[in-house]
Amino acid sequence: MTRLKTHDIAGLAEHLAAYDTELIAKTGCSLKGIACRAAGMGETSFQRLAPRTSIAVVPATAGRGIIAGFCDAVAGIALHMGCRAFVTRNVDVAGLKEAFEKKAGVLMLADDDCFAAIDIRSRRVSHNSDATGRGFAQALELMAGGVKNREVLVIGCGPVGAGAALCLSRLGAQVCLNDIVDRRCRDLSAVLTRLADSRIRIARGLEPALAAHRLIVDASPAAGIIGADHITAHTRVSAPGVPSGPTAEARVKLGDRLLHDPLQLGVATMIADIVNLNVATLR
Repeated sequence: MTRLKTHDIAGLAEHLAAYDTELIAKTGCSLKGIACRAAGMGETSFQRLAPRTSIAVVPATAGRGIIAGFCDAVAGIALHMGCRAFVTRNVDVAGLKEAFEKKAGVLMLADDDCFAAIDIRSRRVSHNSDATGRGFAQALELMAGGVKNREVLVIGCGPVGAGAALCLSRLGAQVCLNDIVDRRCRDLSAVLTRLADSRIRIARGLEPALAAHRLIVDASPAAGIIGADHITAHTRVSAPGVPSGPTAEARVKLGDRLLHDPLQLGVATMIADIVNLNVATLR
């Protein structure tokens, strides 16, 4: 999991209304709407059930420690989605104890390797990497006006790319994979063929792949891999990777056909996942 820096998320919670406006302009859907689609539930059902979901965000000191502002940003996204949410005053085990004492139904916590939303009732888990991939895949589908039978390039075959590729396959896209490690492409292709019954292509080289595709999910953590010369008037890029791949010139050329954020869409999809898991319980 990419470790964010404080400047990546500074002021994030305070600008969620503005981000909704941006997303609606680009995709026709708000943050909540995209997350619900990625989680496979209706927005109306989510709006009815979210206020009954209490989320405790627990700071964890494992690894390189707490990222300043991270827990507040996660709680802010949950509140923006319509859930009840708080950051525990205590950390680690004491924070978990506090969350249980305050009767939270969902725990959200992260270390250097894993960021998860854990539903206490169902014992189910939503992982940020998978949720982020699905959220950005769904955003691309909306930006593109549909991906069924259209070729989509997924750059990066780690957990985020895998989540995006599986979602796109199930939406009917013709997925092409690219990764600097060929084995990752082959392994993910085998998984997708089994789970989504899709025919997956593997790109032999990033340059020809970028030249051949107009719909791109950039799930790689490499900066500057998508240049302005790769962009046409029909190119759309959904970029969950941190840092994002388009160069400064490519970002300008893409304009509102580029979607990137460091945290919001992945967290929103995790929350929608958890609420969707408890539809029957919360009715």
